[in-house]
Amino acid sequence: MTISAAFDDHARVLKLAAEHLPSTLQSVADELFRCFMRGNKLLVCGNGGSASDSEHLVAELVGRYRDERRPLPALALSAGGTATLTAVSNDYGYETVFSRQVEALALTGDMLFAISTSGNSPNVLAAVTAARARGCRVVAFTGETGGKLASMADLLVAAPSKITARIQEVHGLCIHVICESLDVKLLAGQTG
Repeated sequence: MTISAAFDDHARVLKLAAEHLPSTLQSVADELFRCFMRGNKLLVCGNGGSASDSEHLVAELVGRYRDERRPLPALALSAGGTATLTAVSNDYGYETVFSRQVEALALTGDMLFAISTSGNSPNVLAAVTAARARGCRVVAFTGETGGKLASMADLLVAAPSKITARIQEVHGLCIHVICESLDVKLLAGQTG
């Protein structure tokens, strides 16, 4: 693919996302707002680029997105610490690296954002199962097919592409859109 073709494909996929995702993203932001207003927290997990997206989202919430506001309780499970990640992977298998953390940290009313471009990452699916067992709401971020994750989530943000790079580009925009919508509600002083 040429550089120009990559930009064209990016624009095409973003146009599709703009047509199909806004109402879902508003629902995600609304649920996340209610989660934080209840005093609950957000856990986020993903592998590779999706782990980076997880950490990016958490940085926007704990730090700030654009405007000053209180820090929000969010944890990226990929950033659980080298010792934790390697010990859990070594002792229990990599497919449990997120679910063990969910078991340790999640409370009823918390939320899990599960990010997997394929929708089939075993460790992300295991985290969702653990979150469900603890009464957490689950938002899945996937590619267009949704994979196994689609049927396990309360809300599905399916980027309209099968190409990993395009999916991640849409997920990055979705993170910012959710943060912006959330900040509007927080800064307006809404309580419900």
